[in-house]
Amino acid sequence: MDFKIGDHVTRTSHNNDTIFTIVDIENDICYLKGINIRLCADSPIDDLNLYTKEEESEEEKKFIERISVTEELNREDYFYLPGKILHIDGDNDYLNRCLDYYKKIHIWAMGISETEENTPFRIQELLEEYKPNIVVITGHDAYYRKKGSKDNVNAYKNSLNFANAVREARKYESSHEKLIIIAGACQSNYEELIRAGANFASSPKRINIHALDPAIIAGKMSLSDINRDIDLKSILETTRYGAQGMGGVVTRGTMYIGYPR
Repeated sequence: MDFKIGDHVTRTSHNNDTIFTIVDIENDICYLKGINIRLCADSPIDDLNLYTKEEESEEEKKFIERISVTEELNREDYFYLPGKILHIDGDNDYLNRCLDYYKKIHIWAMGISETEENTPFRIQELLEEYKPNIVVITGHDAYYRKKGSKDNVNAYKNSLNFANAVREARKYESSHEKLIIIAGACQSNYEELIRAGANFASSPKRINIHALDPAIIAGKMSLSDINRDIDLKSILETTRYGAQGMGGVVTRGTMYIGYPR
């Protein structure tokens, strides 16, 4: 079968469990990026199957419908000032998808496309420029078993870059309440990111996460009352894979509530 860049495919060797788009082809190798999962991979052409379904799986459709429901706020009597979000992403496609999500739930967000390697060197200037309440630091990551154990940050594609970016952000603002940091991507070293100062991070079980998972957490924190601690378990359960993919610490929200409207 002939494949071309832009085709949607699955891999026979992985039980066709993930839908990818072909981003490049060299000789008999296709380079792939997950449609919904923050995952890059490569595959021999003869392992690929063309994904011909016009619609997402029923499970994915239900997930998108669930996270698209806006918060029920009493807008007759009160006004609301959600927290501002700075979203830094190593993947421009996923960044735009997250920005669309913020727009749908009526939250102000600034998106910056930046490589994982450069983010630690830029994050303080970006925080100073946009002064967000919440910063998302994400992109692509992966755990390489051949490079070391799961607690070795050097065995990951970008966990060290994410951790360094978190540390630089904490130099700018040390308080977990004044600046909420959400960091990581697929299979990231969760413990290292939390130790570095993140409020939320991936991935406790070293699994792949959904493209929108960091944005979902950011949206929930933006719309949570600044005077109350969040329901941590409830917020994590709104993500695609729950506490297996994202974890964090109990934190207060960032939204001010005013009266009268």
